[in-house]
Amino acid sequence: MEFKFDKSIIITIIVVATILLGTNMILNSLNPGQDTVTVNGISTIKVVPDLVTVNFQIDTNGSTSAIAREANAKIFEEFQKSMVELGYAREDLKTASYNIYQDYDWSDGKQISKGYKATHVITVEVLANDTDKIGKVIDAGVNAGAGISYINYELTSESQNKYKAQAMKFAAEDALVKATSVAEGFDKKVGKLVSTSVSDYSYSPWLAYSGSGVKMDASDEISVATSNIQPTEQEISASVSAVYKLN
Repeated sequence: MEFKFDKSIIITIIVVATILLGTNMILNSLNPGQDTVTVNGISTIKVVPDLVTVNFQIDTNGSTSAIAREANAKIFEEFQKSMVELGYAREDLKTASYNIYQDYDWSDGKQISKGYKATHVITVEVLANDTDKIGKVIDAGVNAGAGISYINYELTSESQNKYKAQAMKFAAEDALVKATSVAEGFDKKVGKLVSTSVSDYSYSPWLAYSGSGVKMDASDEISVATSNIQPTEQEISASVSAVYKLN
């Protein structure tokens, strides 16, 4: 008996075999046949803020936007002079926000214009260990006609980089400890580091004082604000994910 083979069937078999072989090679490259463990290392360290940012707010009103703006500029000029006397350059006084808008009130369900309002928020930085200067800055700003919007504890750029490196290092060490413990539980040893990624580094300024931003009696606002400036330890954290081979 004579057998005849269909060439199309043979070609199909070869193509399918080639695809299966290629797929198997890809899967083997993704999963080399070795056990792995994925861990998440976490660290939290305590730091002492080395910077205080005082955010002043100048609010002025006027029947027109020009009047409100000019009144605001006049107070800001006095504010600048007071800060320059304390050793600041004008460029050190950073504008956080500036806005002029029409102000409204409601009466008997009706919207009534109150004129225009200009709001200028300025940030002044003081080293946290210079407690005398913090008080002087608050004193000078409030007496110039500005209110205190809020005061933050912060880290200088140098400190942020320093503590970020420490937090990430400790998180990586925590990941290795966890991987080692898991490996021992399965009677294995931690092998080569396969991959790693930084999941998170958490830092943001800490609120020390929040004011109305509206000018109150100078002596009262100075007293309230300065009594809240007592830098204490704060926490920052980091998280690192890592994958290790298990031998």
